Amino acid sequence: MTGGEARPGVVGLVLAAGSGRRMGGPKALARTPSGELLLDRAVRTVRAGGCAQVVVALGAGADEARAQAQTLAEPGTTVVDVPDHGTGMAASLRSGLGAAEGLDPDAVLITLVDLPDVTPDVVTRVIGEGPHDDVLRRAVYDGRPGHPVLLGRVHVTPFVESLSGDEGGRRYLVGAGCEGVPCADLATGQDVDTPEELGRAR
Repeated sequence: MTGGEARPGVVGLVLAAGSGRRMGGPKALARTPSGELLLDRAVRTVRAGGCAQVVVALGAGADEARAQAQTLAEPGTTVVDVPDHGTGMAASLRSGLGAAEGLDPDAVLITLVDLPDVTPDVVTRVIGEGPHDDVLRRAVYDGRPGHPVLLGRVHVTPFVESLSGDEGGRRYLVGAGCEGVPCADLATGQDVDTPEELGRAR
């Protein structure tokens, strides 16, 4: 993995709580063709991209993830449980951002567990030179907004207040004028929902 230097002011947040019905089980427990847990890959990616501290939001399969994932026991990793993860992504965001705020960051970099071709270089590019506490940026792939999303500290509370069900924070990001960071030269940014899609991911 490539990437950039650790940015002490940036906390990474990996959302990994979903049940993964189409995947046949929690995506946190799915493995790449090489045998790497998607969860371990996501944590290593945000860490290598510049996040010295990482929060992981777990829900479905949390006990198994704790037992299998190598990265969850590493220094600088905080695990938070999302008991109401079945209600949608908003629950994971609320729990994860609450834990991340407790680490007093300038910004939180949010990503998903099911983005196997997103690289540390994508994370580094989205973080940019700052970050400042009012930064609001996200990766864009051929004009399609995606993850990671970089949320400055001043945006966290209004972002959380805008959350509803499985919609996530899309409305807030659009309304607040989120800056798009072109990343299609580095990755597709496509999430994987089935074992077949995971097997084809680069």
